[in-house]
Amino acid sequence: MDHKTGVRRHFLEGKTIIVAGGGVAGSAFVVGLRKIWKPEWKPPTIHIYDRDTQEVTAQRESYTLSLAGYDVAGGLLALRKLGLLDQILDKAVAGLDGIGAFKIWGPDWKEHVSFRHKPVDGLPASSIRIPRKDLRQVLHDGLGPNDTMQWGAKCVSARRLEDGRIQVQVMRGSPGEETTTEEECDILIAADGASSKLRASLRPGDKLDFAGAVLRGGVSRFEDTLPKPLDQDWGFMLSGTGISCFFSPVDKNSIVWAVGNLEDTQVPGLDLRNTEQVQSVIDRGLELGSPLQEPFRTIVAHTDPKTVLSINARDKKPFAHEKLHKMPVVFIGDSNHAVSPFSGFGANLALADGWDLAEQLCKGGSLTEAIAAYDKLAVPRATKILKGSRARLKAGHSTGVQYWVFWLMLVVGKFMGWVLGRKVT
Repeated sequence: MDHKTGVRRHFLEGKTIIVAGGGVAGSAFVVGLRKIWKPEWKPPTIHIYDRDTQEVTAQRESYTLSLAGYDVAGGLLALRKLGLLDQILDKAVAGLDGIGAFKIWGPDWKEHVSFRHKPVDGLPASSIRIPRKDLRQVLHDGLGPNDTMQWGAKCVSARRLEDGRIQVQVMRGSPGEETTTEEECDILIAADGASSKLRASLRPGDKLDFAGAVLRGGVSRFEDTLPKPLDQDWGFMLSGTGISCFFSPVDKNSIVWAVGNLEDTQVPGLDLRNTEQVQSVIDRGLELGSPLQEPFRTIVAHTDPKTVLSINARDKKPFAHEKLHKMPVVFIGDSNHAVSPFSGFGANLALADGWDLAEQLCKGGSLTEAIAAYDKLAVPRATKILKGSRARLKAGHSTGVQYWVFWLMLVVGKFMGWVLGRKVT
């Protein structure tokens, strides 16, 4: 409390915050903090560092994300709190006005289940698909006029100074030509993704776990309309042979596809500049997806080589923050609790984390109090999603009796949804 003015002061007034990572979680946090921050408080200075250049980011974000509105942990609710829901809905490629839904198909494209949950809290849709680049751009458009975004700047380590502030080591430049600077801040927000350099530096034993599956795919381009039903719907095709494939429209002329299968070991990283490696991934995807009927092969044949992906499904349990008085670093999004692509909920968790952290920091009387309140929201939420993701990954790639047990569970779930009045068709 300022005794002269009678206005409650805030512990972040005039402080410097560094956000490592300009993706969904980090950007949502900054937008949220600016939205909630009271005008009578002196605003903090915020610097955002993103390891990729804008060009690399644009190339990597040629796919869509699912944003949920049927769950309080979903991204659509967080976006409404951020004041960005209308802008996001304008960018949706599927899921609005009852057009398009998440489906589960058999290998012959026979639809087995269509999920149309009732939206929570008056939201306009239970689930939408949106290009990741558009989600990120809407978030960046919501940043404050004085927030700085530095591309191609990677936060690799941090240490606490004697005065309690943090010194962050920031690396810039291409491999072999990097330069390093040291930046200071009062609070560091680590939102630098699943392969977080800051987590590796500050929590070296807290590593990603291999979930036992690999995704191979890419984005397919079409000159004409997309093959049905992928002009509107998205979801998984299950084969019963241990192979799954995810499909989703990206825009009116593009589809993302990704074949998943269980594997004992992780595959090496893919170099998109190596045409042989790229073609090998496409060929392996075709081989694995041989039980899947047309238009699967046609979709794969239209794959844009620049978008090919080969991803090891990896995840990590969430953790609560301790000893913030010694090291005021807060990990959010995938840097704290990575989920595999099979969860379909990573962006939702990132948006919820960003908003909740901003809200609790503005409400809290101290950093320790605020982060304790944040952890009570974020840790159980991420734990639940991670557990469900692992279970679905195994069930979706099951064979034999386990495969039919999974389908029985889906049918029972469909029936229970009807009994409870939920819209599951």
